Amino acid sequence: MADCIVLPSGDLLPVGFRFHPTDEELINHYLKNKMLGRESLVDYIRQVDICKHEPWDLPFLSNDHTSEQEWFFFAAQDLKYSNSRRSNRATKTGYWKSTGKDRKILAPRTKKLIGTKKTLVFYSGRVSNGIRTNWVIHEYQLHSDPQFAQL
Repeated sequence: MADCIVLPSGDLLPVGFRFHPTDEELINHYLKNKMLGRESLVDYIRQVDICKHEPWDLPFLSNDHTSEQEWFFFAAQDLKYSNSRRSNRATKTGYWKSTGKDRKILAPRTKKLIGTKKTLVFYSGRVSNGIRTNWVIHEYQLHSDPQFAQL
């Protein structure tokens, strides 16, 4: 059994606490345990429907109430159409647009693909005339591993 740290809620964190997981930790510990239903191991990160909120409201929904400018959430993929794989990333006042290439996340020791990281930027307005903002999301996806799927 792997060692794990269960973090208290944001209001009970010790002085000087900083939550800075690596890409590998986000995939192998938090996302993988969330997918396996091990909620108690990952409950520091809240489940939020990102597109039901504007980006400037998200910090208040986080369990991390430090002065950090980075927040973490679990969010289920919202599909634009029920019969497609296309994501719906629209909010009431704008939309999240993918930028750049998806980056592979490799396990440091084995160099095995464990996930991907996508960068999204928030645009105010609608697609045809949206205005780019400084709000950025990094979206992580667990790589489908046949061995993991059997767990």
